[in-house]
Amino acid sequence: MEKPILVFQTDFTYKEGAVCAMYGVVKSVDRSLEIVDGTHEIPRFDTWSASYRLYQTIRFWPRGTIFVSVVDPGVGTARRACVARTSDGYYVVTPDNGTLTHVKEFMGIKEVREIDETRNRLKGTEGTSVFHGRDLFGYCAARLASGIITYEEVGPAYPVDEIVTHPIIRPKVSRNRAEGIFEICDPNFGNMWTNIPADMFLQNGFEYGDMLDMTIIRGGSVVHREKALFARSFGYVNKGETVIYTNELMRIAVATCMGNFRETWHVDYGPDWMVLFEKRE
Repeated sequence: MEKPILVFQTDFTYKEGAVCAMYGVVKSVDRSLEIVDGTHEIPRFDTWSASYRLYQTIRFWPRGTIFVSVVDPGVGTARRACVARTSDGYYVVTPDNGTLTHVKEFMGIKEVREIDETRNRLKGTEGTSVFHGRDLFGYCAARLASGIITYEEVGPAYPVDEIVTHPIIRPKVSRNRAEGIFEICDPNFGNMWTNIPADMFLQNGFEYGDMLDMTIIRGGSVVHREKALFARSFGYVNKGETVIYTNELMRIAVATCMGNFRETWHVDYGPDWMVLFEKRE
């Protein structure tokens, strides 16, 4: 049988040797294991973004793939280190600190186990508590992927209901009106992704080619307001113009054609960044 692929994401960047050390531990366990980078550019300490990036990518990998997500501001404290098994057969090795929010909500988690450090921690590292990405998560994931341990041998199971999660905010969509939040951004291009599903949008009177009133509100104050085209892609508007579109996760998003909407209008993402779309008859 083929061994599972390991996919790593962290907030470590490549500025020093942390990522290299984690990969070295994996190869020391089993040189045949395949390691792939998801991203090492998660914003520092941002477990919400870590959660979203897992949701963004997991479903496009072969079932059985093991994801190692290490964004761990509570490293060395009482927070749990765990391996979650999703309802459709993926594994996530991570601190239980909110990183499993979107996977639990939108994919489902069948079982979660706390990593037994007495068995699944890299020997000789017991004197430090600040690099569990190398000493615990990477090492345990490698042992699981190589078949040295079974999933049951990761450690004791605990109730899925005890998984730590961030609040999920639901959009409000009615005829010709959709209200949501900017849930995440595309950091390289500055596109802002909402929590509004495209199918809800299209089922409530919005059509490609519509000019929509868009209002962005933060803390009760209007930050930005304009009319923008709802289109299938960026090239339907001129360079520098705003376009409302359906992104790759089938959510409504906002971009500046050949520009950066986030930087231009000084907007960001999170529960306090509300966006309202309205279609005038």
